Order: sequence, then C-alpha cells, then structure tokens
Amino acid sequence: MCLNCGCGEPDARHQPTDITREDLQRAADGSGMSMEDAARNVRTSLDSLATSDQDASRAGATSA
Repeated sequence: MCLNCGCGEPDARHQPTDITREDLQRAADGSGMSMEDAARNVRTSLDSLATSDQDASRAGATSA
C-alpha cells in the first residue's frame, strides 16, 4: 500500500513521496535480499529509532 499511509493499496502512489511495494522490492533487489527480509530490516531499524528517541526524551527529562 502506499506503505506509509496504510490505505491497503500496495501498488498505489497517491503522493510522489509515498512508498510502494515496488520501492521496497527495488531496495531489496539492490541489496540482494528478499522483499520480506528488507521489510524486516526496515521494521528493526524503525524499532531502534523509536528506542533511541525514547531514550533521548528520558535523558532530556532527567536533565531538565
């Protein structure tokens, strides 16, 4: 789906900045991996970013 909006249309690009299945497949192909592995790596990266953001928020709250 435009993977970022959650519309349920995996191949639709409603906005020029939307991420589609084709984009994810192209990234996977460029790295020599399956689309599923690429998606898993994106999820892992996003989870890591969320953890980093939470840690930074906590650090800012304790130093204020």
